[in-house]
Amino acid sequence: MFREMRRKGQQLSERECAEILEKSSSGVLAVSGDDGYPYAVPLSYVFSDGKIYFHCAKQGHKLDCIKKNSKVSFCVISQDNVIQSEFRTMYRSVIVFGRARILEDESEIFNSIMTLSKKYSPDIAEEEHLAEIERFKKALCMVEITPEHITGKKSKDN
Repeated sequence: MFREMRRKGQQLSERECAEILEKSSSGVLAVSGDDGYPYAVPLSYVFSDGKIYFHCAKQGHKLDCIKKNSKVSFCVISQDNVIQSEFRTMYRSVIVFGRARILEDESEIFNSIMTLSKKYSPDIAEEEHLAEIERFKKALCMVEITPEHITGKKSKDN
């Protein structure tokens, strides 16, 4: 169902892909958009227990697209160093193909937003995380991506 990577020597292992997803702070979500146009949007996320979680407003283009077609891809670039003198780039990236699901269960929403909050503000006290979540929870939507295929690639000599 998913294409194999042509340049197998540059393929990252499952573990390397997971490390990139765990450590990176942003990625680009691609969905099937209006009138057949792809819609790609950068966002902050967390990779936890093999799934990707992100937050957004309760209305908008992203959610409309996900409601119409849950198939998504998500790309993270962890390295992008241009070496001008050699006309090349040292890179590492991961692409996730999967299904997006808008979370509705209160405990799933709370757990995922708390995990996301702690990723980006690990030194903040628990009470402050809770207060911030409480302040925004009515306007907040959480989405989960369950990967069906993950592939990663690096430059040849990386």
